[in-house]
Amino acid sequence: MSTQVGDRKQAQSIYRVLSKHYPEVDCELDFRTPFQLLVATVLSAQCTDKRVNQVTRVLFKKYGTAEKMSTAPIKDLEKIVYPTGFFRAKAKNIKELSKILVKNYKGKVPPEQALLVQLPGVGRKTANVVLGHAFGIPGITVDTHFGRLSRRFGWSDSMDPVKVEEEVGKLIPEKEWTNLSQRMIWHGRRICHSRNPACAACPLESKCPSFGIGEMDLEKAKKLVKSDEDFR
Repeated sequence: MSTQVGDRKQAQSIYRVLSKHYPEVDCELDFRTPFQLLVATVLSAQCTDKRVNQVTRVLFKKYGTAEKMSTAPIKDLEKIVYPTGFFRAKAKNIKELSKILVKNYKGKVPPEQALLVQLPGVGRKTANVVLGHAFGIPGITVDTHFGRLSRRFGWSDSMDPVKVEEEVGKLIPEKEWTNLSQRMIWHGRRICHSRNPACAACPLESKCPSFGIGEMDLEKAKKLVKSDEDFR
């Protein structure tokens, strides 16, 4: 299945349901500044947001600015971020990107994707999270949930995040890209799971072309649905 312009009506119909089901969406990573969101997003790679939030409560209390983190002892950073996994690489990345921000941008996060992706540990996904939630600049964040749902909805058949971003961007208005990303991620985490989606309990029952691939018993499906508390 390839994404065609004719799919726009179907895509927007699905998005309206997602918007109604998840009316108030926000970033599930805790942050107070663009710098803190950047660091939290780097730490979130292959780690749950809930665990990252537990770590950053400690991390940002000690090193909440680029200036402080750029001079932090690497061993201390490693010890703090250890629970997020890949702690050596992550500690190195957040220290190095802090140094670059201090040296080149007076400790501030530049609101440009081209500049963000040059920072250690920062790719398009991380850049779009920061741009969307810290600066209000629309961006599509293609994580594993977004990619999976895009394929299940028939919006893209690609496994390449950049191509998924490009194809889905043609279907949904740009002003909605950040909210779309968050709603897709929330839906993927809560209902449309990778192995056994809770189809019978899904609000997209009448619209999803993949409806029926998961649990079709309503009571069993309800038990598969995760709540907001599971991610806080």
